[in-house]
Amino acid sequence: MRTWAPRGQTPVLHESFSWDKLSVIAGLTLWNFYFRIHEGSIRGPQAAEFLETLLRHIPGKLLVIWDGAAIHRSQPVKAVLAASNGRLWLERLPAYAPELNPVEYLWAHLKEHQIANLLVEHGWELSLHATAALRRMRRRPRIIRACWKQAELGF
Repeated sequence: MRTWAPRGQTPVLHESFSWDKLSVIAGLTLWNFYFRIHEGSIRGPQAAEFLETLLRHIPGKLLVIWDGAAIHRSQPVKAVLAASNGRLWLERLPAYAPELNPVEYLWAHLKEHQIANLLVEHGWELSLHATAALRRMRRRPRIIRACWKQAELGF
């Protein structure tokens, strides 16, 4: 977006889009990540659907490490866990420890480097830009390794 202002005065752009209308859920492996963008907040059914998607795309046993959010303990998630016949294992991070969650560093990189200063008017525009940015990030293994390194989880 191009803009102008008198010399010495920084232009200020105002946006009407509210960032709380879209949510992203992601699963980070040692070499890749999977994500899904949802309109509105992510609730138990969306978290369960995401787990089912991970089970379809990732062969073998799957260990999911996440925080103790209510959506992670919901009935739909418990149903997916029971239906996985031991293929899916869930472990919780300690309470109030986002610094141990490598996905938090993924979000930080997305917001600070990929879509920083993005100005949009509609949710679909944000979704389009975020999807493109996440796909670019997925092609850069250094970003994924950096997320794990920042989390300081010993693997």
